Amino acid sequence: MALPFKKVKSSLTPGWYFMQGNEAATEGAIAAGCRFYAGYPITPSSEVMVRMVQRLADVGGVFVQMEDEIGSVGALIGASWAGAKALTATAGPGISLMTEGIGYAVITETPCVIIDVQRAGPSTGQATRPGQGDVMQVKWGAHGDNEIVALAPWSVQEMYELTIKAFNFSERFRVPAFVLTDEAVGHLRETLVISEEVEVYDRFKAPGLPPFGTDDPRGVPPMPAFGEGENLLVTGSTHDPQGFRKTADPAAHAKLTERLVRKVRDYKEEVIQTESYFLEDAEFGVVSFGFTARAAIQAVKTLRKEGVKIGMLRLVSIWPFAGEAVAELGQKCRAVYVPEMNRGQVAGEIRKYTTRPVIPIPKTNGEVFEPAEIVEAIRRNMP
Repeated sequence: MALPFKKVKSSLTPGWYFMQGNEAATEGAIAAGCRFYAGYPITPSSEVMVRMVQRLADVGGVFVQMEDEIGSVGALIGASWAGAKALTATAGPGISLMTEGIGYAVITETPCVIIDVQRAGPSTGQATRPGQGDVMQVKWGAHGDNEIVALAPWSVQEMYELTIKAFNFSERFRVPAFVLTDEAVGHLRETLVISEEVEVYDRFKAPGLPPFGTDDPRGVPPMPAFGEGENLLVTGSTHDPQGFRKTADPAAHAKLTERLVRKVRDYKEEVIQTESYFLEDAEFGVVSFGFTARAAIQAVKTLRKEGVKIGMLRLVSIWPFAGEAVAELGQKCRAVYVPEMNRGQVAGEIRKYTTRPVIPIPKTNGEVFEPAEIVEAIRRNMP
């Protein structure tokens, strides 16, 4: 069966724009068909909310400012089950408050998109300074086994494009999807090019079929909305394909959790996206993502001018993790360097896929990397 993608006209007039990253993400959401936003203002994501107030009014959507992030994720889930493509934006402290709701969205297979404009933590931390410390939080914050999607833009253009993709993946797999950006990209201003059309994914509906179970090998059941006559039962407890609670049934729980994981993991190649730079002859590798990758690629170019055979793998998607690409990098490189604005979260993940030395280059002082810092760290730790 063909997946229900379609081409639609862009919501903005095609052409060149000079725009902030958070604003571009908002435009990506509108282009993807988002017509509901619920949120609570929190730096450095607040510009998403401000622009959504304006843009949803233009397209006949609904905006609700909630009392906090707990209410925001609840409204997000409710709007999705009412049939809307729904969005919220927040930062690390907001993700902490949303975590229970995100787990509920996982088990109820509720498509929704969360823009996480990361800032320096833990807790309140430095409210307006950049960080990349939410990598593990968005994946493992909710308890139990689950799979989500997280994409990591490094430019204003990707804030637009990857927000569209986040909505498509969320609808395709019926999972929460994250735009895992950071303050530096969110507040960056640069050129955005709007094309005439974008590709969007329409929610799959099949009246009469179970909303929480399927024999389709893709593992994603159709999703009706409330009010469509499907007598929906939506519960965070273990349930059967019709939604009836089966909390004492081990077979029902095993079948449910296996499918929740498999429906993403078995089709992760649809999500995983990386970019390679100078890896053809590389003896050393750099893995980076988000705004840090902009400094990392300049560091790689500097070292290559000095005769060092080094290349870079950029993680455009974070979850599901690009393990195969990392393993291939490890096979050819003597060492892998990982600059990131945390204390080594992605570096730890990379160690699962290679036996080569993985050398973290952490930074958690609330400042972005300078290319020279990465150059010096690599020189200092070169075997």
